[in-house]
Amino acid sequence: MRNLVHIFRLFQISLVLVSQGCDEIILAVHLFRPIRFIYYLFPWNWRGRDGRPLGLRIRLALEELGPIFIKFGQVLSTRRDLLPPEIADELAKLQDKVPPFPGSEAREIIEQALNQSLEEAFLEFHPEPFASASVAQVHAARLHTGADVVVKVLRPGMEKKIARDIAVLEVLAIWASRYSKEARRFRPREMVAEFKRAIGNECDLVAEAANTSVLRRNFLNSPLLYVPEVHWPAVKKNVLVMERVYGVPVSDLKTLKEKGVNIKKLAEQGVEIFFTQVFRDCFFHADMHPGNIFVSLTNREAPQYVVVDCGIVGTLSSEDQHYLAANFLAFFRRDYRWVAELHIESGWVPRDTRVEEFEAEIRTLSEPVFEKPLGEISFAQLLFGLFQAARRFQMNIQPQLILLQKTLFNIEGLGRELYPELDLWSTAKPYLEKWMKRRLHPKTWFKLLSRESVLWTDKMARLPIVLIKFLEDEQRIRASLEKEAEELRKMNQAMQQLFRYQMVGIVMGMGLLGIMTILIFF
Repeated sequence: MRNLVHIFRLFQISLVLVSQGCDEIILAVHLFRPIRFIYYLFPWNWRGRDGRPLGLRIRLALEELGPIFIKFGQVLSTRRDLLPPEIADELAKLQDKVPPFPGSEAREIIEQALNQSLEEAFLEFHPEPFASASVAQVHAARLHTGADVVVKVLRPGMEKKIARDIAVLEVLAIWASRYSKEARRFRPREMVAEFKRAIGNECDLVAEAANTSVLRRNFLNSPLLYVPEVHWPAVKKNVLVMERVYGVPVSDLKTLKEKGVNIKKLAEQGVEIFFTQVFRDCFFHADMHPGNIFVSLTNREAPQYVVVDCGIVGTLSSEDQHYLAANFLAFFRRDYRWVAELHIESGWVPRDTRVEEFEAEIRTLSEPVFEKPLGEISFAQLLFGLFQAARRFQMNIQPQLILLQKTLFNIEGLGRELYPELDLWSTAKPYLEKWMKRRLHPKTWFKLLSRESVLWTDKMARLPIVLIKFLEDEQRIRASLEKEAEELRKMNQAMQQLFRYQMVGIVMGMGLLGIMTILIFF
């Protein structure tokens, strides 16, 4: 029954794509090229091509397919280097211009979640949303204290729709793992599981509020980034109330220039914010599309970013953090031998990989990238080359780094929009070198030992109790073993006695048989 539901959803996705005039995309897939001629045999395809722009058709199809597909379109909209301008412009409308649901439904959801009327909760509430995204929409409001806030309301029925599409993705991942050796290298099941975790967190507004609080605390009083304050008394699983922030959308480059914002500084600070989140805090905003980022005009020479929508965040283990930083530095220094050794040491490629061959492959891919402004660097081409290397060296795609890769795509897209001449390498290299020096500094080691000393002190204090328990357990185990040994000894004796009885019986039986034989024949 479940498989039938998945097949029906796949059929439904195909129908939506065809109904919105996106059939040419399906037929462009290599798998369907041999049977494209069948498409033209159906009478309804004899009429002329849909006159609407392709970008519009794709956007409408993604909106109709639901939140997961809208998220996909949001990520694509940041890659103007990969898409024609007309398609990128249409997909950019998915950031915060998704059709809203009625304000009356939002009112009902809020009142039910807060267990009070809208008038009791807010001094003012605007029923018309000022932003509507794939998972939720946002209303302006004012608390009785006079503070301006925003009220984020989860779309009704959202969890069921996401669960349905995630189940379809899981089926596709299973099929890919089972029937495609090439797909297995990319670990599609683990990738879908990681995406499922991330999108699941985005549907829990309590989790988003917690993420927002952590990010705000990490950048409290920072000139680089401002994160709004959460109004915790009015936070529920499907409702989130937080401080209303003001600023110019980072995608509105025309307004930013008219207001005299230092665009070059803004682009450089965006890179610094990313590396600070990843390497200082090991906690980063993983949904950095332009719809979630604004620019404060308080200081136009050193502009401050304002970020919202912390539903998707990423974390890295200490090991991944170290290997990632070391890889960045090795690339910046063009030490391809170090890059190859790090990949092998971390287990990202098999242990038996020949370092020299892998180093040569990385050199061929990376050397053309350096000493170019960001606008001239094609990371898409570099990634394609790395995937080519992956096919040769069986490089495993790391699911825990998927969100980081996605964020890097967004950062690059943002950098291209703001300041195409930005040299990403020279901007990031000094930061990473400082980070590595701090990591290896004796103060860092002492701080780590001091932090761990609390744990060790607690363990030492509990050592007598643990030792007594160990001795008691040892005595019980020894007594149990002795008891089992005694039972085995008795069982062995009984078996030996039984064996003797059996031998006596066999001898007596053979003797009796011999006597009967003599009496019969003689």
